[in-house]
Amino acid sequence: MKLEGIHHITAITGDAPGNVDFYAGTLGLRLVKKSVNQDDPTVYHLFYSDEKGSAGADITFFEYHDARRGRAGAGMVHRIVWRIGSEEALEFWAARLSSAGVDTERGHGRLRFDDPEGLSLELRVVESNDEVLTANHPDIPNELALLGFDGVHAYSADPQASEPFLGDTMGFESKSRLEWYARGESRGSFYVYDEAPAAPGVSGAGTVHHVAWASSIEAHDHWRTRVAAANPHVTPVIDRYYFKSIYFTEPSGVLFEIATLGPGFAVDEPLESLGESLALPPNYEPLRAELEKKLTPIKNPRSVTANRT
Repeated sequence: MKLEGIHHITAITGDAPGNVDFYAGTLGLRLVKKSVNQDDPTVYHLFYSDEKGSAGADITFFEYHDARRGRAGAGMVHRIVWRIGSEEALEFWAARLSSAGVDTERGHGRLRFDDPEGLSLELRVVESNDEVLTANHPDIPNELALLGFDGVHAYSADPQASEPFLGDTMGFESKSRLEWYARGESRGSFYVYDEAPAAPGVSGAGTVHHVAWASSIEAHDHWRTRVAAANPHVTPVIDRYYFKSIYFTEPSGVLFEIATLGPGFAVDEPLESLGESLALPPNYEPLRAELEKKLTPIKNPRSVTANRT
């Protein structure tokens, strides 16, 4: 069994409207689902992805309104890397981010910057045969758009402790003692360790909550059995309505999820209007009126009318 790279990455925001402005506006991703944290439905769960809401391009956020800024430390993902297709795209993004008031740092074939709450992001020129996962945005030509995740960087105080688990249990390929790659039949993503800072991490706005790896629906129960043999603290399979999930920490302390490739975000909304209204799993539907009063008002910048136009 092999995992199909990254399924999604979930982070924390303290400002849902500002989060929508940056990820759906500046970065041009599509807000494909406006839902709630299924462990605490008073908290938004916002999903941004490509045009179809594909795994591999899906960054999600829990909104804890006015949450304090966090700080990445050992046992936390600290940087998210997207693919772009060319040096021309890199030039485009350097100019676009600068015009939006975002400071950038240019390197060979890459551009690094932070989101408004300090989450470290990077765009990297990557040649790949994987499907390109792009969203439509009126100001961003498709050939210059983000193409899905390339991978993540995590902080670890003892990366060697994770080697047997990543290699034997998760089936990652080792590129070096600090560099790993999850490669399935259709997609792959890297997982790299960086030396952890001395200061401990603090969960909060601008930090990553967990990284999810993609499994076929058919293999998901087998993955739970496999993980449980190495880590008895894995959760039962949890039905998240849009996919099924298991959660566990890998030995370096990073929270992992394995999520299924389906049924997907179109299970309760038409593809053309994804993310335009609050979507609730059926067990939370009786709480709709109460939740709509508590959740921060936000509007998807796209609409059916705008799409058709």
